[in-house]
Amino acid sequence: MMNKLIDGSSISRYMQASLSQEIESFKQSTGVTPGLAVVLVGDDPASAVYVKSKGKASVKLGMHSSTVVLPQNASRSEVLNTVHRLNENTDVHGILVQLPLPSHLDANDVIDAIRPEKDVDGLHPANAGLLALGRPRFVPCTPAGILELLKSSDIKTSGKHVVVVGRSNLVGRPIATLLSSKGEPGDATVTLCHSRTKEIAEVTRSADILIVAIGQPKFIKADMVREGSTVIDVGIHRLPESEGSGLCGDVDFEAVSKIAAAITPVPGGVGPMTIAMLMHNTLLAAKLLHR
Repeated sequence: MMNKLIDGSSISRYMQASLSQEIESFKQSTGVTPGLAVVLVGDDPASAVYVKSKGKASVKLGMHSSTVVLPQNASRSEVLNTVHRLNENTDVHGILVQLPLPSHLDANDVIDAIRPEKDVDGLHPANAGLLALGRPRFVPCTPAGILELLKSSDIKTSGKHVVVVGRSNLVGRPIATLLSSKGEPGDATVTLCHSRTKEIAEVTRSADILIVAIGQPKFIKADMVREGSTVIDVGIHRLPESEGSGLCGDVDFEAVSKIAAAITPVPGGVGPMTIAMLMHNTLLAAKLLHR
């Protein structure tokens, strides 16, 4: 089968070029530079790489970027005080707390402390509630990136069966909500699978569009995918040296790409789109705070 590689890197570059113009126009009309602050707790290597990428993208687009790095053993009060300071900082329009947090911290506790108007990851209960009602303020960055990938690749969702593997608040739940909502991309029948789903392969094989965000390397094998379907791989993992090092996703790309009609690579698929949508949300936050 001739399959189509969904190139998130090129789509992201196109989006960021357009965003750069929007940001410059906003700065000219308001005298305000959109600002993003990222809070990183601990020294997780993957998180540090993500944070660095987000900072570079912000600066490249002409936005102000800052990163607050706290030690692995930072207390609850230290983290919450950091968030409160950023809430009050008028130069900061978007706040993102890099997840996962160290195990002694409650992520919900920290997310709840972010001012909803600055919650550019869309995880605050107020923003999650607006999304569920079909009135989103901020669409979480990875789900928003997936929607843009589908739109840019002319993959229609109306009337399709979408299977989402993974039920996190960051990806699985919001993308299921968005794709079952009215309008394109949307109007799909969505099945949400997770670790307790029985006969999961039977469910995934029924998908016209399969979105995988389960956090397990190469979890989806070729026999779990229907021929001619679209596969969106959200996962990213570093392979051990015994497997050749490098990166892989939640999908066995080499095998699945032979039968899927369209598929995202890892890296270069969903990841760049997540960063592009974070930049979009930061600009939106600045506009909301200065309208």
